[in-house]
Amino acid sequence: MKITQHIAEAKKTLFSFELLPPIKGQSIQWIYDAIEPLLEFNPPFIDVTSLREDYIYKEQENGLLEKVSYRKRPGTIAICAAIIHKYKIDAVPHLICGGFTKEETENALIDLQFLGIDNVLALRGDARVADSSFIPTKGGHCYATDLIQHIKNHNDGKFLHEDVETFKSDFCIGVAGYPEKHFEAPNLNADFKYLKKKVDMGAEFIVTQMFFDNQKYFDFVKKCRENGINVPIIPGLKPISTLSQLNVLPKIFHIDLPDNLADALSHAKSNAEAKEIGTEAMIKQCKELIEFGAPVLHFYTMGRPEQTKQIAKAIF
Repeated sequence: MKITQHIAEAKKTLFSFELLPPIKGQSIQWIYDAIEPLLEFNPPFIDVTSLREDYIYKEQENGLLEKVSYRKRPGTIAICAAIIHKYKIDAVPHLICGGFTKEETENALIDLQFLGIDNVLALRGDARVADSSFIPTKGGHCYATDLIQHIKNHNDGKFLHEDVETFKSDFCIGVAGYPEKHFEAPNLNADFKYLKKKVDMGAEFIVTQMFFDNQKYFDFVKKCRENGINVPIIPGLKPISTLSQLNVLPKIFHIDLPDNLADALSHAKSNAEAKEIGTEAMIKQCKELIEFGAPVLHFYTMGRPEQTKQIAKAIF
C-alpha cells in the first residue's frame, strides 16, 4: 500500500521507523532483531536506507597504496524483500543518486516492481567520507530532481532503452525536507523552491530531517502550505542517546538543539544520564507533534530499537 493511502486511512498518528542495512557480512538476523521489538506499535511501513560506495586504501607488495571502492552496507532491496515476506509490512527503500548509474537505478526500479514494492524515497545522498562535497557518479544522476524524473518516467512506462516491451509502474515517491534548511541551500526560501519543484514533479510525501525544536517543524509545515506544498509531511525523529551527540548531531546534520535540552545534556555525567534526558525530551516532543496532527512519527533507530520502544510505549 502507498504511504499516502496509509495516512489517508489512519484514524490517529502512525508509528514508523528507519533501518540501516547491516554491515557487509552480518546475518539478516540483525535486521529481524532491530524490527521485532517495535512490531507491537503496528508500523505500516519501514524505511531501509541506501549508502553509496566509499573508498579504502590497501597497501600493495611494492608499498604503494591502491584505492579500492567498496560498499560497507549493501542489500537495501534484499532487506525490503525480507521485510515484506516475513512481516507483511510495507518496506520503503531509499534510492540515491551517489554510487549508482542510471542503468543501475533502472534495474533497481524493475526489481522493486517485481517485488510489489509501492513506495520509494528519492534522495541525492551524501558525499563520500573522503570528499568535501557531493560528487555525482559517472553515468548517474546529479540531483534528487533527476532521480524523481527517472522514477516518474518509469511510472509512465518510459525506459532508458526501448529494447524491451514497456510497462508502467506506480511508485509513490517520497522526498526529504529540512525544517532547518539543507546546509547547501543559500537560504530557507531557496530551499522551499527546491522542495516545491520536487512536489510539482510528482513527490507525494515528505520525510523531514531530524529536529529537536518542534517550532521548527510547525513553521516548516506552515511555510510549505503557504508555498502550495500540500502533501503529507512526516517528522523524522532521533532521540539523544549519548553525551557526544550534544556536539556531534549539530555538526553532522546542521541542526540546532533547544537551549533547555542542550543545557540539560551539558550537565549530564554519563551516557546513561544523557539517554534518560533524551528519552524524556523525545516523549514530550512526540506528544506535542501528535497534538499538532503530525500524520506519522518516524524514528531513525540506527538498528537500535530499545530507546525507540521505550518512547513509543509512552505515547502510543
